[in-house]
Amino acid sequence: MLPHQFFKMLSDETRLRCLILIAREEKVSVGELCLALEESQPKVSRHLAILRQSGVLLDQREGQWVYYKVNAELPGWMRKVIAGLIASNCLKEQYQQDILNYQLAKQKLA
Repeated sequence: MLPHQFFKMLSDETRLRCLILIAREEKVSVGELCLALEESQPKVSRHLAILRQSGVLLDQREGQWVYYKVNAELPGWMRKVIAGLIASNCLKEQYQQDILNYQLAKQKLA
């Protein structure tokens, strides 16, 4: 994937929020993402499919749940961009509610 394709894909806020949360937590289920982002399952699944088809995310089925994680085989420049997104203090503040909602979802679904 070329840089302009990668950044265009991340120009959608829902995809960006999904990627940040998945990269931060390492492995996240669709249900957890729906609760964390306060979005419908079809909407979240559609955006996850785009990230998966592009090779940025990998999916793994565990029983009835599908978990997503960042593809460890991404080029170094993509991994650096994703790491920068996670480390960004202004994005942590912007998406703090996603993190709090995710923590609540983990407790609720456990």
